[in-house]
Amino acid sequence: MPVRVEESTPSQVSGSNSGDTSPPACSLLSVGQTFSGTQNVSSLQKEEAWRVNVRIQGCDLEHGYLCGTMEALNVPMADTPVVTFWEGEIVDTKNYTFYTGKWEASPEDDKMHWSKFPSFSPLLSQVEVDGGKSLDLSSYPYIFMRWKEQYFVNVGTDCGLTIAGFYYVCFSCSDGSISGFYYDPNSSPFQKLELKPTNEGRSGFSFSSYELQ
Repeated sequence: MPVRVEESTPSQVSGSNSGDTSPPACSLLSVGQTFSGTQNVSSLQKEEAWRVNVRIQGCDLEHGYLCGTMEALNVPMADTPVVTFWEGEIVDTKNYTFYTGKWEASPEDDKMHWSKFPSFSPLLSQVEVDGGKSLDLSSYPYIFMRWKEQYFVNVGTDCGLTIAGFYYVCFSCSDGSISGFYYDPNSSPFQKLELKPTNEGRSGFSFSSYELQ
């Protein structure tokens, strides 16, 4: 989990002309960057974790958008690594707030999942007031996002996996580490995603290339 950062706290902004509140630009959150780690998919009956690779395919901080691919390895019911294409919403209080407003996620679900990240604690009180709309996150050392898988890239929908849910994601600007929690009312709760940036980055990554639709 990200460590609590005490030296930098969010500030509130007033009015609609408060200037740029976009998250800080970070070289580790840019097109071509790759990440590697695990997703814990344990249930009450079984402990299980999949190895996961992620690649950023597109990033537009101005509009709070990014997209990429996620590759899950050692998936028991699949004969091959499962690759999905996902699109993300960056919580910048301009394009997107901490309240999801879709995908079957209520404000209480949002607060419950965001609160899993220690770095969210200083923001909670203001989020409860207005979803965080009045927060200035431009210098905050963490970037919060939602990642929603859109389609399977290399397997069919009959692969035994679901992409109905989405990830609450926290990205550390200091070291590029990513923590996430998967939300789907029909899946095991709080499946944790943990990723770290890889050195391969823009020079290529070890998993196979796939043609996106």
